[in-house]
Amino acid sequence: MNWSTIQDGWNQYKASAKQQWDKLSEEQIAGTQGKREYLASRVQEAYAITREEADRQVTDWQGRQKMTEQVPAAKR
Repeated sequence: MNWSTIQDGWNQYKASAKQQWDKLSEEQIAGTQGKREYLASRVQEAYAITREEADRQVTDWQGRQKMTEQVPAAKR
């Protein structure tokens, strides 16, 4: 899935992001408004990791959201 799908439906993905990065506050998660760069920046700060590592984590998380999205379609 492309990032615009996540950004457009951010309210559906916030809980998953909070579960993934539990050091981020609810306000930080909500404040990203689904913006990838902002989310990666908050992850980098909260976990004291490199920008590259934060980007990798966000990309990995994004990929798992795609798999989650496909599950309900398989039940049709």
